[in-house]
Amino acid sequence: MDIFQVIRDRRSIRRYKDVDVEADKLERVLDAARLAPSWKNLQCWRFLVIRDQEIREKLLAAFPADNPGSRAIATAPVIIVVCADSAASGVENGIEYYIADTAIAFEHLCLAAHALGLGTCWMGWFEEKTVRAALGIPESIRVVGVTPLGYPDQAPKARPRKALEEIIFYDRWGQI
Repeated sequence: MDIFQVIRDRRSIRRYKDVDVEADKLERVLDAARLAPSWKNLQCWRFLVIRDQEIREKLLAAFPADNPGSRAIATAPVIIVVCADSAASGVENGIEYYIADTAIAFEHLCLAAHALGLGTCWMGWFEEKTVRAALGIPESIRVVGVTPLGYPDQAPKARPRKALEEIIFYDRWGQI
């Protein structure tokens, strides 16, 4: 699949078929994340793959009941918790690069999943302390996001995007 088509067609999936994700596809998705660029090539990201139902139930407690992605956490065949070792990254101009680095790796994961016919949904509305406790994640590790992973059981329409003219300037701020 063409990379531009993958970017254009990827959607947040919150309903999944009751079909397991093949080990080779899971590995390819994780490898795509591993290949992401990072600040000073420090690769601070870490990924926790969850398939166990009991562990999933503990993880679910970290999500508010009105979070629209909660059902996906409960039903997707795989959950990936995307973490970062903030001490294994750096700060420049007041920017903590572990967030950017991990976000890039997370997006690689989401795009690779879509290219393989799988769905994801980047979720950030959760209680990090509860996620850490449920999964045994050390205090030194930040939980940046969580995604269900599986075969989509829905085909959401594209959501509106701002026009380029609204977000692009040339040579100087505000210059169109």
